[in-house]
Amino acid sequence: MSAWHTKPAVQVLDELGSDRRRGLSQDEAQRRLEQYGPNELEHQEGEGFFARFLGQMKDPMILVLLSAAALSLWASGGEDWIDAVIILVIVVVNALISISQEDNAQKALEALRKMSAPMAKAVRDGRNVRVESARLVPGDLIRLEAGDLVPADARVLECANLKADESAMTGESAPVSKAPADRLPPDTPLADRSNMVIAATVITSGRCTAVITGTGMNTEVGRIAGLLMDEETAATPLQRKMAEISKTLSFVCLCVCAVMFGVGLLQGKEILDMFMTAVSLAVAAIPEGLPAIVTIVLALGVQRMARRNAIVKRLPAVETLGCAGVICSDKTGTLTQNRMTVVDVWTAGKKHRAQTLTIAALCNDAVLSFSPSGEVLAAGDPTETALVRAAWQEGIDKNALERESPRRGELPFDSERKLMSTVHPLPGGGVRVMVKGAPDVLLRRCKKALGTAGTAELTPALSRQIAAANENMASRALRVLGTAFKDLPAPPAALDADTLEQGLTFAGLVGMIDPPRPEVRGAVEKCFAAGIRPIMITGDHRLTAVAIARELGICREGDLAITGEDLDFMPQEMLEREVEKFAVYARVSPEHKMRIVRAWQRRGKVVAMTGDGVNDAPALKAADIGCAMGVAGTDVAKGAADMILTDDNFATIVSAVAEGRGIYANIKKAIHYLLSCNIGEILTIFFATVLDFRQMPLVPVQLLWLNLVTDSLPALALGVEQVEEGVMDQPPRNAHESLFTGGFAFRLAWQGLMVGGLTLTAYMLGEHVLAPLRQADGVANTMAFATLTLCQLFHAFDVRSEHHSLFQIGVFSNKAMNRAFLAGLAMQLAVLCFPPLMLVFDTVPMDAAEWLCVLALAVAPVAVCELEKRVRRKQPGRDDRRGIPNGVKGHT
Repeated sequence: MSAWHTKPAVQVLDELGSDRRRGLSQDEAQRRLEQYGPNELEHQEGEGFFARFLGQMKDPMILVLLSAAALSLWASGGEDWIDAVIILVIVVVNALISISQEDNAQKALEALRKMSAPMAKAVRDGRNVRVESARLVPGDLIRLEAGDLVPADARVLECANLKADESAMTGESAPVSKAPADRLPPDTPLADRSNMVIAATVITSGRCTAVITGTGMNTEVGRIAGLLMDEETAATPLQRKMAEISKTLSFVCLCVCAVMFGVGLLQGKEILDMFMTAVSLAVAAIPEGLPAIVTIVLALGVQRMARRNAIVKRLPAVETLGCAGVICSDKTGTLTQNRMTVVDVWTAGKKHRAQTLTIAALCNDAVLSFSPSGEVLAAGDPTETALVRAAWQEGIDKNALERESPRRGELPFDSERKLMSTVHPLPGGGVRVMVKGAPDVLLRRCKKALGTAGTAELTPALSRQIAAANENMASRALRVLGTAFKDLPAPPAALDADTLEQGLTFAGLVGMIDPPRPEVRGAVEKCFAAGIRPIMITGDHRLTAVAIARELGICREGDLAITGEDLDFMPQEMLEREVEKFAVYARVSPEHKMRIVRAWQRRGKVVAMTGDGVNDAPALKAADIGCAMGVAGTDVAKGAADMILTDDNFATIVSAVAEGRGIYANIKKAIHYLLSCNIGEILTIFFATVLDFRQMPLVPVQLLWLNLVTDSLPALALGVEQVEEGVMDQPPRNAHESLFTGGFAFRLAWQGLMVGGLTLTAYMLGEHVLAPLRQADGVANTMAFATLTLCQLFHAFDVRSEHHSLFQIGVFSNKAMNRAFLAGLAMQLAVLCFPPLMLVFDTVPMDAAEWLCVLALAVAPVAVCELEKRVRRKQPGRDDRRGIPNGVKGHT
């Protein structure tokens, strides 16, 4: 990347082959577009459909399923192909669903990108034309004014009062002044290259003509984007949990199959028969529908979150939000409205309020306009637009003022003088100099002041009164500007500070602030109740940041604030030890944000990070959940993030966390249901083999049918269960904690034992009690098959809540579960009562007594689980209302 800031403007134009007045010709611009490509950031080339499909097959759970299908097909010599086909169908459907959701998320991102694609004003063949930013090329002359997004890196050729908001690139919150300096030293930092404008930044005031020096990936923003393209994405907690389950199930399957095979050999059974039984058991032990169910539940969560203004780029990221223990949020636009607002005007006499606002509106580069509906629209520096709006609300129209008293001269604001001055004609002759700027600086230039009795000498007492008013506003974290004026009999011969900005009459003070979003305080309270620590990280001043943080409840008693300058002197090890003490980080750089994220991660927290600028991209990537702003965010920030907030609102993150917790809870319910039922199936076949039953309680085709009926619809219905009350009253779970902790493994074991025991009881009743009475064969097998299937359908209702009673949440409140139960019941009755299907599934008719036994055993899990929940809720140290441990609700 050439150092364009070090070269004279004439040399820059010469090297780029551009004309200072005519720009490029249309033909030359087209040729360069073909040479350099469009002015867009490169996207990582997406893999083709086949490659993405194969990528889905790498999941450990999928590999286990494919292995089971292959073993089943091989063991049967290709005759028993139904098992393998069903498994393969489920695998394919799972992969297609996952790919479809990735496509939908990508389309949403592309739509966002297109919505934000700006047009640019260029000079082609000496004419001003509007061009799509993507079609700009090196050497193009562009014209920029207040409110424009800079479309590419460019060298400033000429300008007037030009300022740019470069916070997206440099982190500097205040607009930066630009000037067409001939050359700057080679080692000039990006933030100090005053003769350049940078792609992805915004012009806040003034206007300029510039020549484009770099487009697309050859810009500063492109350089950072290139660094991010090779970054690997870490596995999410859910992905780690699913891998853990896959490994556990694989190990269990191998062990059970080996034991079964060994027992069969010791009993003198046929090797092939025992191998078939072992494979059937392995297929039964694996919840074939689990990967598809997890994907569908996540996909449904993505759709719900999209309706809540959050677009998720990767499905597992939805669940990761549920682990979030820290949310690091930018202040401007996320916690606040990103709209500076005048909240206080101080004058020595009330009648001078209008004069103060008149000066603020005329000594101002903001442009006042109106929408078709009459809404006030002001473009320019945020501070100046706030002043124009405040004047309009007082009945002072900037446009009318400029028509009556147009600007005849100006001294633009600069950081050394901290003042801006404009010159306007007076109706009776002469001119008025209007000045605004830092109150302390302005007061030193004043000799008089507007008081209660009119214009008076600026006495020490009046100076102290003004200073006290300034300090009062500043203590409330307001940004304060002073206004003053001076009347001259004729336009000044020279426009300089010594002439215009001396001997002024002080008019008043204007205090403004970027007000907090009204919904954020409630969202912050939810965070604390959920055990989540909200942290403010901003480039703004410490005093302002702390005031906003206290108003929102982020900064509480005992919390500290720290600046980036202080962080520079704090070693990383010390920050990691002390990080929990700080609620506010002010005047920070991109490097500081990275350090803060890593410090919290070292404390074992899952960190969500918000950001909108290019300089936020590394921190967004480093965080466990990167949340980019959809409105104010740059393409690079969106590309580095896991989630995009289309409303740039902190409250949306909190809603997403609640959704993530609910999704994880539902996935866990589906896993609970599937594994407890499959454990029941394993125990049924295992004990039947060990105890050397006369025949297996379940034949392979029944086992397959059982998995098809119970592993699909009821598990999916659990995935759409409403988020339980109080999900945000509990602390975030440990992302590294095993899924099987907290008594979960024990519940799986005893409930699986219950299901298996009820099935074996049905078999024993049929084999030794009921079947001999009517001398019918196959009754025991049919009763076991019916009991196990219906038992699992009823058990799905038990799993709907881990702690609450089924009758408390409503037996029929989950309509999806009602439909799943009825569908499963209808399918099972068909194979038990319809003769052609009875022949296929080896079932026989049952009489009333046998049906009564089956139904009684099938409903038993509901009574047993309700009793267990009640006992668990009454245990000491548990909250009787919620069934959760006392003290987990966080701070309220």
